[in-house]
Amino acid sequence: MIGSVRGSVLERLASGEVLVEVGGVGYRVLVPSSALPTLSPGTPAFLFTHLHVREDAMVLYGFPTRDERDTFEVLLGASGVGPKLALAILSVHQPSSLRRALLEDDLDALTLVPGVGKRTAQRLLVDLKARLDVPDVDLVAVEAGVPNPRAEVREALAGLGYASEEVRAVMGQIPDDGAVEDLLRDALKLLSAAR
Repeated sequence: MIGSVRGSVLERLASGEVLVEVGGVGYRVLVPSSALPTLSPGTPAFLFTHLHVREDAMVLYGFPTRDERDTFEVLLGASGVGPKLALAILSVHQPSSLRRALLEDDLDALTLVPGVGKRTAQRLLVDLKARLDVPDVDLVAVEAGVPNPRAEVREALAGLGYASEEVRAVMGQIPDDGAVEDLLRDALKLLSAAR
């Protein structure tokens, strides 16, 4: 199996494919769209890779970090997730933001991925939490007697009628922890300033 490639980028296509020359051999590598800007023709490249073998093709997928490659391989193990969907997920979410979306039960973040609807997002949420070792916050909270403040703020904002895009944007701007009341107050201030 090819674990990584180091060479020079010869070509970059908008389809998400780069041609990396390694020792005189050009490797066609599919990469997440988030990695494309850093892979300009003529620049050096190092990619962690996954070789996906099918009956009719061998496709090489490349990632700038080991965490992205490992997350890609975990995604492939999820029910109904093939390489195309796994790459689409990593084109929208970095591994850390994907884990955060799973931790916060953020279905809207998962539906940002092209081809993922609400039903698929719900299935992915359950399947990926176990595969990516994301703790089930609800279970942890029940056992510890402590609620998840960010999840409560997200639910409160949705209950107040804010659109999922607005909620997602403001959730990225408030602190990771704190009292629900304080976090909600901060979120509402940010939302009112944006309008």
